[in-house]
Amino acid sequence: MTTADREIVISRSISAPRELVFEAFTDIRHLSQWWGPEGFITTTRAFDFRVGGTWDFVMRGPDGTDYQEWISWTEITAPERITLRHGEFQDDPNAFESILTFAPEGTSTRLEMRTIFPTKELRDEAAEKYHAVEGGRQTLAKLDAYITEIVSKGAQN
Repeated sequence: MTTADREIVISRSISAPRELVFEAFTDIRHLSQWWGPEGFITTTRAFDFRVGGTWDFVMRGPDGTDYQEWISWTEITAPERITLRHGEFQDDPNAFESILTFAPEGTSTRLEMRTIFPTKELRDEAAEKYHAVEGGRQTLAKLDAYITEIVSKGAQN
């Protein structure tokens, strides 16, 4: 069964080794610095990065709106792949699955986020109402900028 009509796929090449890009996704001190689209602030309530572990957090938008978020990791293969379920709360019937792959690309890393929604309608709503494609691109751009800053600081030490 194809999932193409239920997917959003976003990728970006990041000028850093995949171990560092992977770590930026798996360590809360990194995630809280860059997660979310431009203008969003992420506040973590609980974080346990392991298969079956969860990340319970709030994203505050530029207009002051709070978005309750909940992620559970279902597969972790360091530093290659992370699979997770993402919803507003545990057992959210509209939760979606995201598969993150970290592929070496010379001295860079190709990060791909493949998000699969339960239905085409939920995918369309995420894209149209919540601007998921642009938000995903902005999030990966923030990750790229954050990692570039880490690498440049490391080179200065």
